[in-house]
Amino acid sequence: MLVHLRHLRTDLALPAIQLGAIALALRLGPGPGSLVALLLLLGTGLFGTVRALRHARLIADTPTARIASAAQGYTELQGRGQALDGTPLLSPVNALPLLWYRLQTERRQSNGEWQVTSTDTSDASFLLDDDSGQCAIDPEGAEMLVRRRDVFTQGELRYTQWSLIRHDRLYVLGDFATLGSAHARTDTSAQVRELLAAWKADRPQLLSRFDLDGDGTIDLREWELARAQARREVRQQQSEAMTAAELHVMRRPADGRLYLISDLDPERIGHQYRWFAAFHAAVFLGAAAAAAWFGQIGVL
Repeated sequence: MLVHLRHLRTDLALPAIQLGAIALALRLGPGPGSLVALLLLLGTGLFGTVRALRHARLIADTPTARIASAAQGYTELQGRGQALDGTPLLSPVNALPLLWYRLQTERRQSNGEWQVTSTDTSDASFLLDDDSGQCAIDPEGAEMLVRRRDVFTQGELRYTQWSLIRHDRLYVLGDFATLGSAHARTDTSAQVRELLAAWKADRPQLLSRFDLDGDGTIDLREWELARAQARREVRQQQSEAMTAAELHVMRRPADGRLYLISDLDPERIGHQYRWFAAFHAAVFLGAAAAAAWFGQIGVL
């Protein structure tokens, strides 16, 4: 079962950089080139270890909340995926309804190998339902760990699609916020001033509504009528906002912490990050041991 990492380019790039550094050191042999390679291994090993451990700890230490009672801020949610009302998100390959997809297109070359020609990732929001409520999930900027992978071949083209579908069991870790009645604006005076300023900016419309004597100006009595009308409209808007249903959203944290969306169990995700940490720690320790050994024999 394939796990595709959408935005975890760092987790994938670090091992590639480290393997390249090892190959460079072996090719160049003892000398300045080896020193550069060892420094690169030490830096990437330490960075990768700290990063993976931090992510594993965030997953382990953030308790799962219920949408109806979740605190504002960094939160972990689990539930079933649901589509937003309106036009459904459809797969570009087979037009089936999806919650999220990433599509990789490859073209067969003359030597029989496949070359990636394009990738396309959806950015439409979807819902997570945990029976206590629903939360809109914004996938922009999220690290996606998705195991559903479908491959379609049409002539010289091959399509690989990773996707989330309705009723998938989802795990989301990110910034939780509630919008709606709890945050309705109630500064009546300021809102009245803003509305009157907007009316004044459209003078023809203002005159058509409040120039009762038709003299082309708004006198004091007419302006008081406009002010009273603005106050009524603002209070109507506030009333509608206060009675509107609250909207819960999950989005990327502004402070750069991990934003993760996955259809995997969080324990498995944490185990994967701990494996990354162990790998990078081994690279760091190996590079440190090699640097110490080269230093003792006076090679570096």
